[in-house]
Amino acid sequence: MLRDITLGQYFPGNSVVHRLDARTKIILVVVYIVALFQAKGWVGYGLVTLLTLVCMSLSKIKPSNMFKGIKPMLVIIILTAALNIFYTAGTPVRPGWIITWEGIARAIQMVLRIVLLISGTFLLTYTTSPIALTDGLEKLMNPLKKIGVPVHEMTMMMSMALRFIPTLITETDKIMSAQKARGADFETGSLPQRAKALLPILVPLFVSAFKRADELAVAMESRCYHGGEGRTRMKQLKMRRRDYIALALGALVLVGMFALKRLAL
Repeated sequence: MLRDITLGQYFPGNSVVHRLDARTKIILVVVYIVALFQAKGWVGYGLVTLLTLVCMSLSKIKPSNMFKGIKPMLVIIILTAALNIFYTAGTPVRPGWIITWEGIARAIQMVLRIVLLISGTFLLTYTTSPIALTDGLEKLMNPLKKIGVPVHEMTMMMSMALRFIPTLITETDKIMSAQKARGADFETGSLPQRAKALLPILVPLFVSAFKRADELAVAMESRCYHGGEGRTRMKQLKMRRRDYIALALGALVLVGMFALKRLAL
């Protein structure tokens, strides 16, 4: 299960989506999330689903990698579907049943919303390197520097957090394998017993995380890192024609979703 978590991973490529400026992709993800939450009815969800599939196709990310990102969320998705099916009033599927047609429709839409939200946001990290993502966030948040917000430090912390998620997941998997080889059981017993069994994993994981953090701090200090003041970049972000076209298409999608929602009311 841990190996299926792909949050924070970057898949190098040369697709149209990979070549977009990091700032463009961040803005488009925000537009995508707003459009998704504005979707109303089957037409709206159908359009957002089509848009997501087109973006996945353009990014050349394998569907199996996307499914790995969704797989750890299956429990939440199933719980969301069950709550909407059983707690939505409407016309019963059969006389005397608590399941309604409206509940089934709402459950499908909510599940679709969660899946699309995960897929759309994961495309950002799948197609953008942590360095480019940090630079893009810092450029977009530059106006906040005027009111004293430590933009560079914030974006650097976010980048390092994303970078070390796969590392910590790999470390956790190794510790679990080592504990299982020593006879540890993480899959049977009551909930308190399973929680107690996790202690032999958490302690070495925290020790390893603090050790990595200390090594990273020493490495940054040895390279004379003192924040963003006077700092230059090897690769400068530059907006190109494809970025402006992508932003224009994103704006059209957002306007279209607002128009569809207004017509549905």
